[in-house]
Amino acid sequence: MDDRYAKSIANLERSKKTLAGGVSSNVRSGDKPVPLFFDRGVGSHLWDVDGNEYIDYVLGRGPLFLGHTQQEVIDATCLQLQRGQIYAAQHELEFELSERVARIIPCAELVRFGISGSEAVHGALRLARAATGRQTIVKFEGQYHGWLDNILYSLSPDPLIAGDELHPVVLSESAGQFSGAESHVVVLPWNNIAILEEYLSQHGTTVAAVITEPVMCNTAVIPPLPGYLEAMRELCTRHGVVLIFDEVITGFRLSLAGAQGYFGIAPDLTIFGKAIANGMSISCLAGKGQYMGLIAAGKVGHGGTYNSVPPAVAGAIATLDILERDGAAVYKTIEAVGRRLMAGIRELGKKWAVPVAIQGYGSIFYLGFPSTDLGDDRQAVFDYRSSLQMNQVLYTQFVSAMVDRGIRIIPRGNWFLSSVHTDADIDATLGAVDAVFGELVAKAVLA
Repeated sequence: MDDRYAKSIANLERSKKTLAGGVSSNVRSGDKPVPLFFDRGVGSHLWDVDGNEYIDYVLGRGPLFLGHTQQEVIDATCLQLQRGQIYAAQHELEFELSERVARIIPCAELVRFGISGSEAVHGALRLARAATGRQTIVKFEGQYHGWLDNILYSLSPDPLIAGDELHPVVLSESAGQFSGAESHVVVLPWNNIAILEEYLSQHGTTVAAVITEPVMCNTAVIPPLPGYLEAMRELCTRHGVVLIFDEVITGFRLSLAGAQGYFGIAPDLTIFGKAIANGMSISCLAGKGQYMGLIAAGKVGHGGTYNSVPPAVAGAIATLDILERDGAAVYKTIEAVGRRLMAGIRELGKKWAVPVAIQGYGSIFYLGFPSTDLGDDRQAVFDYRSSLQMNQVLYTQFVSAMVDRGIRIIPRGNWFLSSVHTDADIDATLGAVDAVFGELVAKAVLA
């Protein structure tokens, strides 16, 4: 490796002496070509400590829907910082934001704010168990709902030990967790309504909640098959099971009303984070009054010193001001830009005879390299096990080559778009893809 990343490499070695692993989140240690250190971000671009400039499709792994350092959000946050950082009490911005969320989000009758998506998921699971008097939580293989012990199961299980694909074994993701058998968690394959119906028919009286990403963003941005979410909603209602949508990624990104607005399916409880405040640290647990009312009545505990911290709430209100402007026109813009990028990559795959799989939406899509050409209209990945057909080693090489050309992307295949990615950004990105495809074909790595 040349000296292009010399300062980042030196910083990483220094960091490792006092910061566990040299990073503050384990997933960052897998960034390619090395875990980079960044100096600043503006709009759709980032600059690292070595002075390299990047078009950014990571966007903080999703939060920066409006791009880096969006001025209205920064101004609102800084103004509130000058008025106060934390009160450990109520403030008027708090109910202004909750009223806004309740108006926008279909299922949001009552709202509570927190700091992270992981803790909001924890709150939703506690509510579901309290409301139903049941213990079992159903989740889906390959889906991520935060890093806490009670739900971090079967995110990326080894298929050799994960059991039958229709009836997976529950596997913990970290040392120190309870075993799958002790977890009160059941794992099922996603996008298979027959398996969910079979399980709830046999065990529905023990199930407190079904939790799902309404689009499986953490594995290959897998859309729900037609009718899948509708059937899931009906089954949960029939069996008295709480339906939880984890919209940490899709919320305020897929549409103003999130995936539940996009698909027209209202869950009982939902979790937001990421894009609600364009990168400020805030999460949201919202849902129907019959469940959230248990918090209001003090029957279910929910607390946190930093809940509704004023600067983050101010940033969220400013973000929603922008997202709602001109009839939420920003969503049409970002969808068009993202679809143009998707189509361009697909055409370059044809040019170089490189099989590519692209699926998702303009605001977030997945790119992978299957072993054979699947054609334009075939959904390449529909659940966790089918995602394993993609050549991850090859994609890692592609990511490193793209970073070398000033395009920052996530190693697992997700691409995030912002409202400030320009046509020039897309042109430059497609030029880099063209060059990398050509280089990898010449090396007989691709095709």
